[in-house]
This record gives sequence, C-alpha cells and structure tokens, in this order.
Amino acid sequence: MDRFARCKILFGDNFAKIQNAKILLLGVGGVGGFCLEALYRTGVGHITIVDFDTFDVTNQNRQLGSENIGAIKVDSLRKNREEIEAINIKITPSWVDNFDFDKFDLVIDAIDDMKAKVAVANRCCDKLISSMGGAKKLDPTLIQTSSVWKTHGDGLAKKLRYELRKSGFSGDFDVVFSAESPKCQGLGSFMGVTGSFGLTLASLAIKKILA
Repeated sequence: MDRFARCKILFGDNFAKIQNAKILLLGVGGVGGFCLEALYRTGVGHITIVDFDTFDVTNQNRQLGSENIGAIKVDSLRKNREEIEAINIKITPSWVDNFDFDKFDLVIDAIDDMKAKVAVANRCCDKLISSMGGAKKLDPTLIQTSSVWKTHGDGLAKKLRYELRKSGFSGDFDVVFSAESPKCQGLGSFMGVTGSFGLTLASLAIKKILA
C-alpha cells in the first residue's frame, strides 16, 4: 500500500483530481502551515508556497516547523517534499500585481497583511479562499465558512470588507472565520484555533477541487 491508500479509499476515482490540482498557498505561519500539511498529506500534486519570514522562538506555540529557529519558513517546510515549490519573498501589492496566478486552480490566502489580502482578492477572487482572524480565540468549534460578505463577529473580516469596498472590489469569495469574541489584547494565540483555521482552509480547498 502507498502513503495515499486511505485517501484513495475516501475519494475513490476523484483522487486523481486532487493529485492533478495546482494550489498556491500564500503564507505558511500558524494557519498556512497546517493548511499545507493537510493538503500535502491528502495528495495534492502541485503546491507552491510563498512567505518571506524565518522561524523564531515566539512561533513555537503554534507553527509547524518552528523548532528550526532562524530557518527560512518556506525552505524548511519544503524539505523532503518534492511536490512543493517554495518562493521566499514578501507578499506585497506590487508582487501580487506582477505574479502569474493563471497556472493555479486555487489560491489560498493565509496572510496577515491587509493591503496584500486586498490585492490578492482583486487579482484572483474567482479562485480564492481566504483566512480571517484566528488569533485571540479559544474555541475551534466556532469556526465557519461563508462568503466574505456574510461573516459576522470577525474583526479582520469586517476590516477586509471595508478595504475591499474602498478598492472598488465587487466580486465574491469564500473565507474561513470565527465569530468568537477576542479573549485577550495583543498577539495572543492558541494552536487549537489557528491550526483548525488551516485545516478548515484545506478541507474547503479539497471540496472545491472535487467540485
């Protein structure tokens, strides 16, 4: 039996769609890292990851690979995974404007920078899934998916909608969000929630690939 034997049992003939899928994952931190892990282990054949950061000790409460302090995130996560292409660069509106999104079936936004999120939405909303705010929360059972225009109780989603309208955006795309009220000030985070955001992104991505 191969490493995807149990995936093939679940997906049957549709597993070929997963192996042929081309996914672009923007950001591989506390959310994106778990999304990557799930997509890779499910058999997605072509994954490109983009991030500019290195691991530091403050990542160790939530980020896969963060035991490698000082390592470039995308290089560390790509190690021993031939299916993954790594791009070590900061995702900015300028980079988004000049990047070729056409070769990807799906784009997953797991980045924090608001200007970059808006730029990505304006470039490729027809193939986009985006993560909203997973920090400051404790209950993964409150995570939901919906249109970006239909979220509630998620501060980052509210801010994104405002910035999208200001940019003239009139499209639509699905997001992962949580209506749970913030439990702290600052950058507090719990792996049980941020990781679940990433796994929910991966689940939504697989559903879209199969559809």
